Amino acid sequence: MSLVDLIAQADERGLAAGGLACLDRCLPLLGGDDELLRPLWACLADGADWAAALTLARAALGPVEPVEPVGDEAVRLTRSMLESAPAERGAAALRPWADACSLASLRVHRLLDPAADAGTAAEAPDAGRAGDTADLPPLVAAELRRQAAVLELLAGHGAQGLRGALEVSVEGRRVLRAVVSRRARSAAEPGA
Repeated sequence: MSLVDLIAQADERGLAAGGLACLDRCLPLLGGDDELLRPLWACLADGADWAAALTLARAALGPVEPVEPVGDEAVRLTRSMLESAPAERGAAALRPWADACSLASLRVHRLLDPAADAGTAAEAPDAGRAGDTADLPPLVAAELRRQAAVLELLAGHGAQGLRGALEVSVEGRRVLRAVVSRRARSAAEPGA
C-alpha cells in the first residue's frame, strides 16, 4: 500500500503519530532536545489532550536559528510541522497535517541527502509517496519506509503500536542527527 493510501486510511491516533513521528525525526534541525516531544507521545498513549504539551514544545524551541548550514529551507519545513500541528486531535484536522508533515519530512531528507540529484528535488518525494520508489536517494527512501512503518504499526496494533512507532522515530532522528553533524563538520573544514 502506498504512503498516500496509508495516510488516507489512518485513524486519529495513526494520523497524530504519523505527523508527530515526522516532526520528531527532523527535530535535530531545530536544535531541540531529544525528549522535547516525549510529552506529546505520552498524550497519544493515554488519549489525553495534547494542546498544553504542544504549546510547551513550541515555547521551548522559541525563535529558531539553523544549527548548521543546510540553508533555511530544511529548518523552515521542520518548524512548519510544529507550528501547524492542530491543538484538537480530530481526524479532520489531523489528516491534512499528517499529510503535510509527510511531505515536509521527505523534502527535508531530500535536501540533506548527499546522494540526491538537485534536478529532482521537487518530484521525488511526491512520486515516492504514491508508490514509485525507483531512483529515490537513500536518505529519502529510508524516510519513506519509516513513515510507512509508523502508520502500519498503528493500523495493526492501535495504541500498542506507539512504542514501535517511537522506536522507528528515534532511529530516524539518530540518522538525521548524524547527517546534520557530518554536514556541519564538512562546512567547518578549511577549503569547504
